[in-house]
Amino acid sequence: MARYTGPKTKIARKFGEPIFGDDKSFEKRNYPPGQHGNNKRRGKKSEYAIQLMEKQKAKYTYGILERQFRNLFKKATASKGITGEVLLQLCESRLDNVVFRMGISNSRRGARQLVSHRHISVNGEIVNIPSFILKPGDSVAVREKSKSVESITNSLKNSTTVYEWITWNEEKMEGVFVSIPERLQIPEKINEQYIVELYSK
Repeated sequence: MARYTGPKTKIARKFGEPIFGDDKSFEKRNYPPGQHGNNKRRGKKSEYAIQLMEKQKAKYTYGILERQFRNLFKKATASKGITGEVLLQLCESRLDNVVFRMGISNSRRGARQLVSHRHISVNGEIVNIPSFILKPGDSVAVREKSKSVESITNSLKNSTTVYEWITWNEEKMEGVFVSIPERLQIPEKINEQYIVELYSK
């Protein structure tokens, strides 16, 4: 399974925000990487550089590589809604992202691993494809044999964030992807319009 496995803090510093979640190293060095990282007199970025950076931020945030991301963009372009919003909604509808949002894992990378290792079921069937796109009403659960996995129980214990488009039953370790989130409900700081402009060139 192709995915980014490089240094996370370095990437977070590049974008100026902890896109991979809580990161103590990022908090200590909240400035761009490289020998000129803390130099405030950096040159002004071009329009293309800003658009490219926004696309890279979205890809790293959701853990999606270029080909997959471009395919999602094509799908978003073919839909009836606003392309940029639909693109983010498709990213949010991915199984690995929903597993992360439900608190089953404390990171998208961890959620992807849980899905790949067959710990997660959708509508009662085990699904091991992280990029699987959920539909409203789909049920996502931790499979019976995996309910005692330490990383899952620890993550659920520490999970406090509630999302309006997801419900979670703690006893059953099962949740429902109630609806596709509206743009305002998606907390990620991504300017999707820049991504649309970049791919439209």
